[in-house]
Amino acid sequence: MPESALDPAVRERFLSLHRLIGNTPLLAVDVRVHGQIRRIHAKLESMNLTGSVKDRMALFVLEQAYREALIRPGDRIAEATSGNTGISFAAIGRALGHPVTIFMPDWMSAERMSLIASFGADIVPVSSAAGGFLGSIAQADALAARDPHVFLPHQFSNDANVQTHAETTGQEIWVQLEGAGLTPDAFVAGVGTGGTVMGVGRFLRSCRPSARIHPLEPAESPTLSTGRKVGHHRIQGISDEFVPPIVRLEELDQVVAVHDGDAILMAQALARHGLAVGISSGANFLGALQVQDTLGPQAVVATVFCDSNKKYLSTDLLGTEAVKDDYLTPHVEVLGYTALSRTCIFCVR
Repeated sequence: MPESALDPAVRERFLSLHRLIGNTPLLAVDVRVHGQIRRIHAKLESMNLTGSVKDRMALFVLEQAYREALIRPGDRIAEATSGNTGISFAAIGRALGHPVTIFMPDWMSAERMSLIASFGADIVPVSSAAGGFLGSIAQADALAARDPHVFLPHQFSNDANVQTHAETTGQEIWVQLEGAGLTPDAFVAGVGTGGTVMGVGRFLRSCRPSARIHPLEPAESPTLSTGRKVGHHRIQGISDEFVPPIVRLEELDQVVAVHDGDAILMAQALARHGLAVGISSGANFLGALQVQDTLGPQAVVATVFCDSNKKYLSTDLLGTEAVKDDYLTPHVEVLGYTALSRTCIFCVR
């Protein structure tokens, strides 16, 4: 469907939202691993409007839908999500004047559900017996089938999700590293929908074809490696019971596995140095260190700190986590971090 120009009033709303989303700092985080000084670069996505990387996708998808006349003023937005996406669509959807219904598994953190509700969105919790993530998607689809005034973002299968990160996150990483005289050797990100790793990978490889792009999954639930749901894990937001349609593993490098307990310990260690990040951010950081192990200690490896720790206050993130022999975090000493200059990239078209 051909794109059309946005109504001036609608365009102004999107322009305002773009000023609040994206263009986040890139951190250079210094650590000592087994006595060796190392550096990992990470995008601080808690600086977005609702505090997570998902704001980028929600804004981009809705803007694209307006341009293609797939959504009209007053239509209901309905989405299946593990939390952060629901928060993003609730906030941005309401800012654009839409009612929002979020379907999500009932085992997600209480903070996520409370935040979604605080924006005035309706929440439909879905139990494991009712299908969990797949049941959430089915219920959202069923709502749209009953009501023609429902817009489904379909984050797991919408290529605009990938395009979001190709046009924003990936471009920002490249420009920010370039400003420091660096080029990325690799990028690592946990796979929820897969939009981040696929989109960033698409842009970085367009600039540097040799860049390695690694998807990450919990060691306790190797969904990407097996192609199906296996086991249970505590890294909310990734490994959502199936391999999303937008993920093309043949275009990516080796899957990286991180234990959920190790991710919790790493997130706790980063917080003790002023970086209040969520569990998936701890996993991404450990995954980046693993990839750097294979490329050499001076390799420029980037990742994403997806959100802050504020959405996990009722989870094991604030508990005492047992250390296991094969964990990496006990051998990592966080030394500090530097924030690189932000870019001046905006994606209003």
